[in-house]
Amino acid sequence: MGLGNPGSNYAGHRHNVGFMAVDRIAQDHGFGAWRGKFQGAISEGRLGSEKVLLLKPETHMNRSGQSVGAAVQFYKVPVEDVYVFQDEIDLAPGKCRVKEGGGHAGHNGLRSIHAAIGPDYRRVRIGVGHPGHKDAVPSYVLKDFAKADQNWLEDLLRGISDGAEALAAGDSGRFMNAVSLRTNPPRSSTRDTKAWATANAAKVVDSAPEPDTRSGLQKLIDKFR
Repeated sequence: MGLGNPGSNYAGHRHNVGFMAVDRIAQDHGFGAWRGKFQGAISEGRLGSEKVLLLKPETHMNRSGQSVGAAVQFYKVPVEDVYVFQDEIDLAPGKCRVKEGGGHAGHNGLRSIHAAIGPDYRRVRIGVGHPGHKDAVPSYVLKDFAKADQNWLEDLLRGISDGAEALAAGDSGRFMNAVSLRTNPPRSSTRDTKAWATANAAKVVDSAPEPDTRSGLQKLIDKFR
């Protein structure tokens, strides 16, 4: 499930990156249309061999547990099979971590989920950065991502979607590898670059014309041969 606040006014907020993540998964993996249920919006589909329910609570962030609790109870889902996509101010922008259990660290959405189903669910913590002072956090997370954030945000959401099948199978390591391939793609090493430059320099030397060392008289004789 993804955490966020419902409505177009909140759609681009940092606090809504959880909604963005599940929207991308639903879109990329051919999930069904979103429909209202459990005080939220749900979309059903498959990730690999796993049947998956995506949920976006529409209760507003601080009451997300009402929606999550209702869905968990209806489908009798083991709490450890619940994954919550959340914004995380204690991670740098573009970073992502999977966490199993633990505290809510003051996050109102997690606090509500704790109260509804306990702490043993799993979280996908999506880094949005910290404003620098705790008093600035509420206004920071309730603002749109800056234009400068769009490139890393797009790469991160694509990576989360790429790794969703692994996450559904319980393989958080493979999930993180998929995210890393999008956010930190492999690059040619300096060594490879130097080897390429050396090889091409050799080709230039080999193809250069040899200097003409003939005397003027010899050039004239050769011209009339």
